[in-house]
Amino acid sequence: MTTGAISCGVAVGLAAAAAITDWRDGIIPNWLTIPPLVAAPVVYLAIFGLHVALASLIGGLVCGAGPYILFRRDAIGGGDVKLLSAVGAVAGVAVGLEGQLFGFVLAAVWALIVTAARGGLFTMLANAVFLAVNPILPARWRREIVPQEMTSLRLGGFILVGLCVSITLRFAVAA
Repeated sequence: MTTGAISCGVAVGLAAAAAITDWRDGIIPNWLTIPPLVAAPVVYLAIFGLHVALASLIGGLVCGAGPYILFRRDAIGGGDVKLLSAVGAVAGVAVGLEGQLFGFVLAAVWALIVTAARGGLFTMLANAVFLAVNPILPARWRREIVPQEMTSLRLGGFILVGLCVSITLRFAVAA
């Protein structure tokens, strides 16, 4: 078993635990995300040296940057940010970003399906358009998005599945 497989396995275990707590309690706790975020660079430094430890730090920063911007816009929760950052620190930038992409795409597709089943697809799509263009529209053309029209979605499970897809594709291509 290679070190890449081990680090990916640790990242999947972390994401699985986060998915369970997110599904059960609606929260991804700090005790689950902060230790691997801090420990990964330290362990990599002790075992592989400064180069790999710096790559781990960069992985955590890069994989957490986009989600942090979403968090600041109240689009995702802080636990999701820390989880994605920890995955980047443990498994690396490429796996972390691919897992994010697949997870966000899966969450978006799921949101579309659920919203369409409830009959609110067009309202949701209109809200999405106005969320994107409101900042550049003149004030008189802007549309206020009422928080009651917004939907909350727990991302832990989607992050887990996205990470598994990314790792499976990565190892399938390598084989």
